[in-house]
Amino acid sequence: MYTPHLRLFSWLSGLLLLLLLPFTNIAAETPLKGSVSWVYDGDTLEVEGVGKVRLLGIDTPEKQASARDDFYQQWQIPPSRLRDIARQATRFGINQTKCLSVNLIPGATRYDRHDRLLAYVYLPDGRLLNRLLLERGLATVFRRYDFSMKEDFLKAEEFARQQGLGLWEKQ
Repeated sequence: MYTPHLRLFSWLSGLLLLLLLPFTNIAAETPLKGSVSWVYDGDTLEVEGVGKVRLLGIDTPEKQASARDDFYQQWQIPPSRLRDIARQATRFGINQTKCLSVNLIPGATRYDRHDRLLAYVYLPDGRLLNRLLLERGLATVFRRYDFSMKEDFLKAEEFARQQGLGLWEKQ
């Protein structure tokens, strides 16, 4: 039986929830939106109103030789191939995002040590840029940390490897 007391309790509970919402973790999953103004490299963008964004869960080779090259040695990918893939990943990011509005879903850890927002980047057509780079062999899964889409990303990387795409192309 719905009484006036129950109605008041329901109304007050809803009001309390609205007042507490800013202090909950729900805000961490709220999508952000902005136009991509710059593509630094295959896994880092500049988004107007947001700042630097690091694509969560993936890693693309660096433009210049670095200590990260050691990671790719387990697959015996030569440095010259890494530089080529770095250029391809950057071009792909530019072609897919430059001047377009993207949706960003931040990760549980919002920022990396370089103060870049860690996020899944959704293109205007709904595709996930992070996964697209993996599927084309232009990135690898960032294995050091856990993140919500890690299993899906590992499958996308394995697909590219089996197809011999990008990093996995037979030389």
